[in-house]
Amino acid sequence: MNLLDYMKPLNKAELDAFAEACDTSTGQLKQIAYGHRRAGAALAISIDRHSGGKVPCEVLRPDIDWGYLRGSAGGLEAA
Repeated sequence: MNLLDYMKPLNKAELDAFAEACDTSTGQLKQIAYGHRRAGAALAISIDRHSGGKVPCEVLRPDIDWGYLRGSAGGLEAA
């Protein structure tokens, strides 16, 4: 699911709460959802987390090799 599809059914209070949980503004989320701005890596992760995985990092930032990062996380914990 993309960010715009996730945001469409949210009412203003829900959207404000989602933006606050993601540590950003509703305006910034709308800019990203409509393709006018690109989410930074940290914001992409936050959106993924706070959407319950419905808007994955891979959709927000397909230019980042998330598979490598996700795969290497276990290696970092073991080290």
